[in-house]
Amino acid sequence: MNPNYVRIFDTTLRDGEQSPGATLTSAEKVEIARGLARLGVDIIEAGFPAASPDDLEGVRRIAMEVGNPLEGETGLAGHVPVICGLARATKTDIDAAWEAVRYAVHPRIHTFLATSPIHMRYKLRMDPEEVVEQVREMVAYAKSCCEDVEFSPEDAGRSDPEFLYLVLAEAIKAGATTLNIPDTVGYTTPAEFGNLIAGIMANTPGIENVVVSVHCHDDLGLATANTLAGIQAGARQVEVTVNGIGERAGNTSLEEVVMALLTRRTVFGMQTGADTTQIARISRMVSNYTGIPVQPNKAIVGANAFAHEAGIHQDGMLKHNQTYEIMRPETVGLNRSRLVLGKHSGRHALKAHLEEMGYELTKEELDEAFRRYKDLADKKKTITDADLEALIEDQASLSKEIYSLEGLQVTCGTMGLPTAAVRLQGPDGEQDRQGQ
Repeated sequence: MNPNYVRIFDTTLRDGEQSPGATLTSAEKVEIARGLARLGVDIIEAGFPAASPDDLEGVRRIAMEVGNPLEGETGLAGHVPVICGLARATKTDIDAAWEAVRYAVHPRIHTFLATSPIHMRYKLRMDPEEVVEQVREMVAYAKSCCEDVEFSPEDAGRSDPEFLYLVLAEAIKAGATTLNIPDTVGYTTPAEFGNLIAGIMANTPGIENVVVSVHCHDDLGLATANTLAGIQAGARQVEVTVNGIGERAGNTSLEEVVMALLTRRTVFGMQTGADTTQIARISRMVSNYTGIPVQPNKAIVGANAFAHEAGIHQDGMLKHNQTYEIMRPETVGLNRSRLVLGKHSGRHALKAHLEEMGYELTKEELDEAFRRYKDLADKKKTITDADLEALIEDQASLSKEIYSLEGLQVTCGTMGLPTAAVRLQGPDGEQDRQGQ
């Protein structure tokens, strides 16, 4: 494995589906999994098979149809993702996960057990020695089923580092191939999480023989920052979701991590296997299927991510796009940037937009149009092309008045049909009264 390669582990279909109201049908899960394969993710965590018979069947279907496709059905050329199922550190969960993923060309079992004091005491009701023994036993059991085993010490962000080193070393001895370090409750800061990963890399026996992964939640809005700090400290797998959906405030966003590594390659020196032109497509698919809208100012995939309203920004964009954009919209699968017309827009943006609509104005005509446009923008949130057409056509220099409204009367109530009377005046001065 290339030491500068970062594996993308997508958990949209497992952790992402745990967002309130985000339940997906089996058919929708398969379509999303196909989209993720096209994007080029390395591992798809397809679900939690022990959670329900339907979840087990959904993971099995993805393993068969996406993780073991017929020739010509792969996402990228020759790319077949690992299909992973989540399991608690119990034999029944591990059996269910293996039953679901074993049909894939590259199956993986992902098992977990909490290691923080608060989880061990109040949730597991186990002492540290019991936790170590269960990790040792259950990772070995998963290994007897599947060659590729991932282990996660749940709530690692609030665990004692020395205890983590011990637990992780036992997981390696038992056969784990990937060790995932989750900031389960989004508690750590980038410096803390980076130091945690660095400590694990330096103090865990056998760590050089496994892949270290990071899984961060966004409760403090730090999930992507923590994930990038983990990469800088030595992690080579990132656990992410499309649009950052997930438990509570969500997970690390796939699109943010992928584009951060691409855009700031000189800083991170890392690469992924992602086809970034598929990002906008999979973002829309996940939003449509889950019913969770993408906030307009969401990085990379939000409606405003490549939109510019301020006049200074629009002027810069018209001169050179890199003045206010650090990446091109085409890179993530969008057609182009948008210059949004609003009260902050300037003369250059208005002129460019009118030219796109087919209007060629003289300087004097543009001055008058800009004055009228500013008056309208102070009264209206969004300026549409229809508004601009009406504004320009109303200028005598571009067209003459055909009809003007002289009067309007509307009658309505709970009895009878509503009626309206309109009085128009034509260009010849004649008045015409119409009613309905």
